[in-house]
Amino acid sequence: MDLPTRDKSKNLVENSVCFSEDPTLTSIVNEVTASQLTKLNLNTSQHDNEEFYEKAKKYWETVSPTIDGILGGFAEVSPRDIQSSAQLLTAIFRLKPRPGRSRALDCGAGIGRVTKHLLVRFFDKVDLVEQCPQFATQIPEYVGDTKHLGEIYTQGLQDFTPEEGKYDVIWTQWVLGHLTDDDLVAFWRRCISGLAKGGVIVMKENTSSSNEVEVDNEDSSVTRPLKLIRQLLREAGLREIRIQKQENMPRGLFPIYMIVMRASR
Repeated sequence: MDLPTRDKSKNLVENSVCFSEDPTLTSIVNEVTASQLTKLNLNTSQHDNEEFYEKAKKYWETVSPTIDGILGGFAEVSPRDIQSSAQLLTAIFRLKPRPGRSRALDCGAGIGRVTKHLLVRFFDKVDLVEQCPQFATQIPEYVGDTKHLGEIYTQGLQDFTPEEGKYDVIWTQWVLGHLTDDDLVAFWRRCISGLAKGGVIVMKENTSSSNEVEVDNEDSSVTRPLKLIRQLLREAGLREIRIQKQENMPRGLFPIYMIVMRASR
């Protein structure tokens, strides 16, 4: 899916900060002890998996297949979101080794907002993963650019396995909160296998401004602290290449971070 969310615990928007393998990151993000992280990890897996995913599926079936619907009434954030993401992608293509521009994967694609306004500008083909049929069927019409439109997979990320060595960039945005911790780690491990030589995984997600996992029972999702996200990605065998905070978002939304990742080995 594709959804920025209001932070109910803290009405605060911070300045944008960029890091590149920067050890000072640990003094900037919220620090929590290992025991606290373990407790939070358990909290996100209390739901029976089937019930957790079914509840989310039913919620999204009630959402209008429009940008405003998918963005939870925050359609106005789309242009600035895309602008920051484009700047990040431009920086990604200066990495060594440099990712190719052959094929990208848009995960939790909704009706194709990120594909249409961002990914088709950078890649020859874009494949999309979207579990809701009412969104997936709208993708070709909304994106319009059939020259760059690749495969559309109507599947949840907890079940999706990318083709080995296929993707230069795997882009995930406002969707990973719908995965349990264990399924998120497993998904990232499958994504590592799905990367082409020099490829990267990009995560753009809400983060909780407290040291706690925020649970949204309405859409059956969680918002994790940045520290916990970093722990999980390392468990998956990934390392951060770049961490960047989204700037210029409406006051009261969760802090949004973009993390560029590669396999740690």
